[in-house]
Order: sequence, then structure tokens, then C-alpha cells
Amino acid sequence: MKRLFPAPWLSLALWVLWLVLNLSISPGNLLLGAVLGFIAPLMMRKLRPLPIRIRHPGVILRLFFIVGRDVLVSNLAVAWSVLNAGRCPPRSKFIKVPLDLRDANGLAALAMICTVVPGTVWSELALDRSILLLHVFDLEDEALFIQHFKATYERPLMEIFE
Repeated sequence: MKRLFPAPWLSLALWVLWLVLNLSISPGNLLLGAVLGFIAPLMMRKLRPLPIRIRHPGVILRLFFIVGRDVLVSNLAVAWSVLNAGRCPPRSKFIKVPLDLRDANGLAALAMICTVVPGTVWSELALDRSILLLHVFDLEDEALFIQHFKATYERPLMEIFE
């Protein structure tokens, strides 16, 4: 059954989405949505992420609160920097952060963390996943930032995923 329906909830969601978008439950739309819900997951089976094995679930909660705190603090810091840009312009810079994290799911989580924390933007990942190019809105000390980034985000993700 798993071979025919690799993602049954996704199939159901696609079928319902098709019906909602078409605003019709005509027999043709019911059939077409069912075919779409059946075929799309089969065609995209190779694109599904690897199964996740979480090693230390308690670290997830700690990381959640750390990221939440950093989002609040960074919002205030970026807002203050923007308001005072005339007197003291921000020191924006691209930096290369060496990575020890190799798990695809961990890297995806790290990318999302970089996205939600204001002042940082994930720019590029080396093909061998060893270096991350990161844009920092206001950078005082590159070495200190890299040390903080690795200790605060990368190490917990390594504990969770590797």
C-alpha cells in the first residue's frame, strides 16, 4: 500500500485543495482531484526529505526558546540600528561560517533559523556543505559572531539531528 500511496495525507490534502480551488464538487473535479492526489506524490517520491531521527528531544525545547529570545532581541537591535542609521550606519558584511553540521534536516532547520532571526540572511551553502555564506546586517566582530552562531544554533542542531 505504501508503494501506491507514499504519502496518503498529502494525497488527501491535494485532492481537497483541488476541490477548494475549483469551488466545485462535480464528478469531473472529484475524479481529476483524486488522480492528481494519486499521481503527484508518486512522481515526487524521490524529492521527499529523509526520515528524521531526533537524538535529544529536550534540546529542541531549549533551542526553541533561544531562537525566540534572539528574534526579539534582534528585532530591537535592527530597529534601533535603522533608526540611528544617519549617525552610525550599520556595518553589513558577508561572512563565511565553517559548518560541522552535515544532516540535511539540520541544515534546513538552520536555514529557517537564519531566516526568522532579523539581521541575518542565509545566502549560499557550499556544495560539500562545509561553508555557509551568511549576510549579517550589523557586524562588530566576525570571529565572535561565528563563535556565537556555531555555539547557539549549530551545536544544538547537531545534538538533535546527528
